Amino acid sequence: MSNALDQLRSMTTVVADTGDVEAIRRLKPVDCTTNPSILLKALQSPDFEELVAKEIEAGKKSGATPLAIADALTLGVGAVLTTLVPGRVSTEVDANLSFDKDASLAKARGIIAGYEAKGIARDRILIKLASTWEGIRAAEVLEGEGIQCNLTLLFAFAQAVACAEAGAFLISPFVGRITDWYSAKEGGRKFEPEEDPGVKSVRRIYDYYKSNGIATVVMGASFRNTGQIKALAGCDRLTISPQLLTELEGDEATLTRYLDASKASGTPRISLDEADFRWQLNEDAMATEKLAEGIRNFEADHKKLLKLIADRLH
Repeated sequence: MSNALDQLRSMTTVVADTGDVEAIRRLKPVDCTTNPSILLKALQSPDFEELVAKEIEAGKKSGATPLAIADALTLGVGAVLTTLVPGRVSTEVDANLSFDKDASLAKARGIIAGYEAKGIARDRILIKLASTWEGIRAAEVLEGEGIQCNLTLLFAFAQAVACAEAGAFLISPFVGRITDWYSAKEGGRKFEPEEDPGVKSVRRIYDYYKSNGIATVVMGASFRNTGQIKALAGCDRLTISPQLLTELEGDEATLTRYLDASKASGTPRISLDEADFRWQLNEDAMATEKLAEGIRNFEADHKKLLKLIADRLH
C-alpha cells in the first residue's frame, strides 16, 4: 500500500510551506508558498548564502536601501524556488500595506515586473495578500490584469465569501491558528479532527464554494498535526510543512477522502458589501484577533529581515 502522502497526492494538490531547498527537492511538492517568516529563515540558511552576499554587495555599490535589497532577495529566493517546483511560487506583499489598496497594487505589480525581468512568467507566481477588505479589493484589480492572487491570513467565513466575489485565484484558510485560538480559550483543549474548529472552518468554505460553482481554489494552511491534514483529504490544495510531509510519508495507514465537490450540500450563495464584511469580521473574535496578530507577526519578521540587511551593509 502507498503511504499517506502518496494517497493524499492522489486527491489533493500538495504544496510545500517552506523555503527549504533540500526539503523541496526531496518531497517534490507541486507548488511552494512563502511568507516573511519563511523568507527570513531561508535567507539565513547556507542555500542562499551566495545570493545574500551578492545582493548585499550590489546594494553597497548602488546605495540601495535595506528595503530595496530585501525586495531583491525576495525575488532571488522566489526565482530559485521556481526551478524546484513545476507549479507556482507565492510571494507576499509587505504586511504593513495590508490596509492600503493602492500601495498593495503598486507592490504587487513591482513583484511581477521583477520576476518578468528575470524571465519568470506571471503564471508561475501567486501574489500573496492579507485577507483584509483592502487586500481583497487589490486582488480583484490584479486578477483583472492577469496577476493571480493567494489571499492569506484567512480565518473567517466572511473573508472567504468576499474573496470569492473578488474572483481571487486562491485562498489560504489557516487551520492551525484557528484551532490554537479555540484551544487557548478552552484551557488547552485538544480537539479530535472531526471537532477541530480549523478543520470545520475549511470544510464549510469548501462546501460553500463547491455548492455555488466558485472557481477560487481552497488551500488549507497552517497545520499543527497530520490529523488535521487527513481530515481535509480531498481539499483542492493543502500547504504543509516539511516536518508534517515527512510524517505523512512514513504513515502507511489508509487515507479516507473527506472533501468531494460532487457531494456539496447546495448551500445558497451570499453577497457582502464592505459594511457587511467589516461587521461580520468584527463579530468573529477569533478571526479579528488572529488576522491582526498575523499581520503584526509578519511585519515583525519583515523588520528583522531589514535589520539583518542593514547590519550587513555596515
